[in-house]
Amino acid sequence: MSRLHKKYRDEVVGALMKEFSYENPMQVPRLEKIVVNMGLGEAVQNAKLIESASAELAQITGQKPVVTRARKSIASFKLREGMPIGVMVTLRSERMWDFADRLISLALPRMRDFKGVSARAFDGRGNYTLGIREQIIFPEIDYDKIDKIKGMNVTFVTTAKDDEHARALLRGLGMPFRK
Repeated sequence: MSRLHKKYRDEVVGALMKEFSYENPMQVPRLEKIVVNMGLGEAVQNAKLIESASAELAQITGQKPVVTRARKSIASFKLREGMPIGVMVTLRSERMWDFADRLISLALPRMRDFKGVSARAFDGRGNYTLGIREQIIFPEIDYDKIDKIKGMNVTFVTTAKDDEHARALLRGLGMPFRK
């Protein structure tokens, strides 16, 4: 069991039960999954980008990413339906907790002039999306081997009913929100 999962079970559940006066521990919001998406618009011209992005995302998350393809053709972007335009990974259970722990405690503090993540990036349904501009903040990535700096979106999907409960959950897990 990962460090963050243990912290959630031992500390966060109790704290949230007190804060929101839940009667049952199963009512406490929990992390359902983490989706890491790397959209690569430039992959239309250069197909090699998909392979390198896929390898990097596999290194970061510990799971093989799936190639996402264009759903419809857009002429102005020179895009045809079915063309590969990104890679994504859906993390659940232990891999999810390990990734969240590494992201919160190692990767985010390594960002340049990091003051905390925005507390307004919730979607109204208790999910939080975080944009990362460069993949080199992760310690697993070898700086000398990357050909291009790529960003990614990390979405925390929770069972929370609204943003306030999700914010309390993520704050309890140690997410460094801006003041």
